[in-house]
Amino acid sequence: SDSGSDSEDSSLSDSELQEAFARGALKPGLNVVLEERPKRRNDTDGLKQCLAEFRQQLAWVERLDVTLGPVADPVSQSASTSDAVDPENDFQREMSFYRQAQAAVLEALPRLRKLQVPTRRPDDYFAEMAKSDQQMQKIRQKLKSKQEAMERSEKAKQLRAMRKYGKKVQVEILQRRQKEKKNMLNAVKKYQKGLSDKLDFLDEEQTSSQGNKKGNTSQRTKKGPNAKRRYKNQKFGFGGKKKGSKWNTKESFNDVSSFQSKVAHNKGPGKGGRGGKGGKKALNKRPGKRARQKMKNRAR
Repeated sequence: SDSGSDSEDSSLSDSELQEAFARGALKPGLNVVLEERPKRRNDTDGLKQCLAEFRQQLAWVERLDVTLGPVADPVSQSASTSDAVDPENDFQREMSFYRQAQAAVLEALPRLRKLQVPTRRPDDYFAEMAKSDQQMQKIRQKLKSKQEAMERSEKAKQLRAMRKYGKKVQVEILQRRQKEKKNMLNAVKKYQKGLSDKLDFLDEEQTSSQGNKKGNTSQRTKKGPNAKRRYKNQKFGFGGKKKGSKWNTKESFNDVSSFQSKVAHNKGPGKGGRGGKGGKKALNKRPGKRARQKMKNRAR
């Protein structure tokens, strides 16, 4: 059986270890059989043979392989070798890659032009997208949904901030009202005890209530009289002396420059005088009451 064979192998191995220990072949520590490392071989002939097997004799335009060193540095006017580039310096390493690619381009472009191979895309060139229109539509919808979610979260933040500010203003208003009420109660107590004979707190209360009804004081920052006062000032004047404002003075009595005789004696155009035309019709002279009574008595 398998268990019997495993036990025989283990017993044989134990017996062999005991014999080796008796011979003195075992030494203290781990006893591991070391295998020799394989020797490195530089089989150039084999590598060349493998290269010849899979090499295809194609034209250069089909391969487009260029093997060159880095182009000359424009600062030092010399091509930097691989030993001069510090591999730990990222800038030098990237610049060496860049100059090597530049040298390859400077070598390959003239050869391509010589073979009449176009190296520039035409103006009406349309490249086929790697992703389909349906996939791009899904991506566009995903981006749009993310943008809408960000806008909603931003609006929610603004609403929360406005609510916090509104609560803060409300708390400040309540605190101010409580303070005013406390001050008014203290003033009333002082007045009742006879410590103060001033009733200014009542005026302050009335003014504060009127201010609350009309609005905040910040909304009434305009200076000067209101519209009603301005209208009355324009109609009735701005105060001062009212009586005797139309009395004549010595200067106005002597000034007769604005006197017109025609107008004064109803002789102007449109006025009906004795010889005037187009004036008012003659009044119907009705006899008085007593004369009418006499006329009635005579008729009887």
